Amino acid sequence: MLQTGDSAPDFELPDQHGERVRLSERLGTGPVVLFFYPAALSPGCTREACHFRDIVAEFAERGAAILGISGDDVQKQKRFDDRHSLGYPLLSDADGAVARAYKLARRIPGLPAKRATFVIDGDRRVLAAVHSEINMNVHADKALAALPK
Repeated sequence: MLQTGDSAPDFELPDQHGERVRLSERLGTGPVVLFFYPAALSPGCTREACHFRDIVAEFAERGAAILGISGDDVQKQKRFDDRHSLGYPLLSDADGAVARAYKLARRIPGLPAKRATFVIDGDRRVLAAVHSEINMNVHADKALAALPK
């Protein structure tokens, strides 16, 4: 898994509206908080995504954008956003290429990527890496704490 200080791989993926999102372009306006979650609409991932939603204004105050990413297709990402009014891009990594680039793919093919969050600075350097599979609520709080005030 990527760690603090590593260089975050660039990527381009569709969001829940089918729009293409490129990491390097988003980093042009400030840091990005990229969180990987195993499955849209599952109870744990819903708690995590809603926690990011609930403190999105605090991220915005620090100039950071939030991007969620999972292996779910665009349509499921859209249902997830519609159901919970998340309000930030949910990216579809349907083939798992980005999860593999971030070293989050599981050893057993077909299983969803590991849960992790990365705070990425404009130069693509990872400022913080949060790795917790079972405590979904620490991801947003630790990511926020890693951003300069």
